[in-house]
Amino acid sequence: MDFDASLILMGLPIAFGLGWLASRFDMRQLRIENRQAPKAYFKGLNFLLNEQQDQAIDAFIEAVQSDPDTSELHFALGNLFRRRGEYERAVRVHEHLLARGDLSDDERDRAQHALALDYLKAGLLDRAEAALLKLEGTRFEAQARLALLANYERSRDWTLAAEIARKLEVAGQGSFAGRLAHYLCEQAATLDATVQNDQAQTLLVQAIATAPNAARARIDLAHLQFVMGQPLKAYGTLEEALKDAPQSIGLMAQPFSLYAIEAGQTEAALQSLKKAYQSAPSLDVLDAIVALEAKQPNKPTDARNWYVHHLENHPSLVAAAQWIAGEKLEHEQFHPQVQRALDHAVKPLKRYRCAACGFEAKQHFWHCPGCQAWDSYPARRVEEL
Repeated sequence: MDFDASLILMGLPIAFGLGWLASRFDMRQLRIENRQAPKAYFKGLNFLLNEQQDQAIDAFIEAVQSDPDTSELHFALGNLFRRRGEYERAVRVHEHLLARGDLSDDERDRAQHALALDYLKAGLLDRAEAALLKLEGTRFEAQARLALLANYERSRDWTLAAEIARKLEVAGQGSFAGRLAHYLCEQAATLDATVQNDQAQTLLVQAIATAPNAARARIDLAHLQFVMGQPLKAYGTLEEALKDAPQSIGLMAQPFSLYAIEAGQTEAALQSLKKAYQSAPSLDVLDAIVALEAKQPNKPTDARNWYVHHLENHPSLVAAAQWIAGEKLEHEQFHPQVQRALDHAVKPLKRYRCAACGFEAKQHFWHCPGCQAWDSYPARRVEEL
């Protein structure tokens, strides 16, 4: 059979035409897909900007299905799930990203960090810790250490928290002396004062050395000394604290007056508190002065005049209620009802308020139970803020 070259020549135009049609079809299909993916992405972004998270998630899911290789869409979708509290779905998205073999090292670290945040928000502290530890040596190291610090504080693992705080300080992330002192105080507080008082004292002395101008360690040490039957030592500890941490005088005034009475240092303590009151009038210092004045010979009836003196310069419902409590009224039979109403009215004014989140409490906290901030409670009552 003879080979006819003319057939090849005739077939070339046909092959060229079919190839051209195929390429046109592929390009058209590619343009359609590329057009659809950005459209879905921008639609999701628009929903997100308008705070329509449900619609935004639907749009991003559509975009991910159209272009499953785009990591940015996965990150956007995972972050949206986390913000909505759908932590299980966020974890699945970020685990899917980590399972991909085409991710760059930087994107893999980013996905690992996002997964750790998912676990933290979900309250899975053990998993969060494991995920965060994998970020050592990456560009997310500092963020991971701060998250680890919060994690250890939340689980009250003060030893590991101190280790991370020291690493952050060495890395130039700021001074953590105050926190390290708090960690030592927290460890001391867990020890039984009747059995392990020597260990507790050692920890508190270390805390004072770590943050000399912080009040908590000295307050806790003075309390421990008083419980151990050493009121004079407790008085001396707080006397030093008044000099080193005058901003916390409100927290120290009442125990200071108690220790002074027990140690026989009433007159000296009274002079110290009067001097502090002149510099910064405070309701707690005022109460401590009245308590000490009442112990002075021939002065118990004059002690309460301090409340009147305070009211002349500082209108205060709390001070007024304290003064009225010891007064004889014209209609004394109604005094209990009036006093009960006043005591009820001043309760909110005697609370402490966190400066970071506004959480109010009857007692002063060094570590806010609301926002977990340290030293965010001023040493003054709500009425004085």
